[in-house]
Amino acid sequence: MKLKKQRTQEIIENLEIIEAASEGNSIAKHNELVIFIPFVVPGDIVDVQIIKKKKSFAQARAIKFHKLSDKRVEPMCPHFGVCGGCKWQTMKYEDQLFFKNKQVIDALQRIGHIDCSKANNIIGSEKQFFYRNKLEFTFSTKRWFTQEDIQTLEPNTSRKGLGFHVSGFFDKVLDIEYCALQREPSNLIRNFIRQYSNENNLSYYDIREHQGLLRNIIIRSTYDNELMVIVVFAQESEVISPMLEAISKQFPEITSLMYAINTKFNDTLYDQDIICFKGNDHITEYMPAFKEDRDKLKFKIGAKSFYQTNSLQAFVLYSKAIEFAELNEDDIVYDLYTGTGTIANFVAPYVKKVVGIEYVEQAIDDAKHNSQANNLNNTKFIAGDMSKVLNSAFVEENGKPDLIITDPPRAGMVQNVIDQLLEIEAKKIIYISCNPATQARDIELLSAKYTVHRIQPVDMFPHTQHVENIVELILKN
Repeated sequence: MKLKKQRTQEIIENLEIIEAASEGNSIAKHNELVIFIPFVVPGDIVDVQIIKKKKSFAQARAIKFHKLSDKRVEPMCPHFGVCGGCKWQTMKYEDQLFFKNKQVIDALQRIGHIDCSKANNIIGSEKQFFYRNKLEFTFSTKRWFTQEDIQTLEPNTSRKGLGFHVSGFFDKVLDIEYCALQREPSNLIRNFIRQYSNENNLSYYDIREHQGLLRNIIIRSTYDNELMVIVVFAQESEVISPMLEAISKQFPEITSLMYAINTKFNDTLYDQDIICFKGNDHITEYMPAFKEDRDKLKFKIGAKSFYQTNSLQAFVLYSKAIEFAELNEDDIVYDLYTGTGTIANFVAPYVKKVVGIEYVEQAIDDAKHNSQANNLNNTKFIAGDMSKVLNSAFVEENGKPDLIITDPPRAGMVQNVIDQLLEIEAKKIIYISCNPATQARDIELLSAKYTVHRIQPVDMFPHTQHVENIVELILKN
């Protein structure tokens, strides 16, 4: 039998990292080849091993550092370099902001052909750690072993893991002992559940074989110290109740303890029943009003509700959006992709009427509840597919908007929604996006009737490459 010749992976030495790029990678160049490398910082000089190579670009990993960049800091997380959640954690925060700002401007100029000469500098996050109000952890029978694990762990060490998915592997999970993104007792809860599960020989879910009991944990928290924990099981079991009782006893501060039985092949819970085991079926988050003379707003957050995961920075984002909007008390406002109505309810006290549209029906129920809870009677929320709901009949029924706020998902807006916005001709559009590339694409399409006025990037997710951006569009005369 002829043995297959193994290909030797190419090594390139003494590369200088010159730029931070998308997906949390950084960039080096070798001759005409652009090389994308994770977990390095601009200014580092490294040897790299090529993993994948195309004609003009390649993916690589750093195997030796010759010089460390002056932009570097020590990572706070012990899992940095394996967990892909905070790929910029070794970069000074001011440099993270610089590259995020550059990412926004580059996308708007390159894709949208937009003049960004007067764009505002990015607004940083007051908190760079412990800023998330929601984390989800996964149980797996295929724990990811690091090189250190392989060298130090016993050969018969359990392959069960509870933590985050490893980038590029749908079935591999990195066992997490500590995460600096969410306040305690987030780590304590996760680690207790792991310990309890192992001591009681509870099985972890095998996503390939579709068997095992424990699937996921979701932990949500508020700044008023309300706490929701959702444990997701793959099947009914007599051990569920004792496990939840143990969690409740260990953490009496949990205000909403819930569970779900998910027998599907995927982890989504939007079509699943979430059962309240103890406490309330929701938590409540509070947000300051835009104007200090008004009471703060409160938002009901259920198990399936969307809420910006950086609560403090969400207020900054929405405040800047309203500042750009320059609201008048006679304005009719459409809030597209309204979610649970956070922006709509934030805007409502200052205008005549707000109409929110959202695909997820339960989110619309939450939006209506939030308006009632905040004594707002000038909001209207409609559930449905944006591309089908937003049409001339809808405008005739609800009134022509003076202002449209749109905050679409990462994929941006579909063509017929953009066509409808051009047909409506609102005096102003405030476009909020978590993806500068699709935002730039959509703005170029809207440029047939709109000009860009103000631009404001906002950092919602420190130590990641993600960035939010607000663009003010004004109808041409």
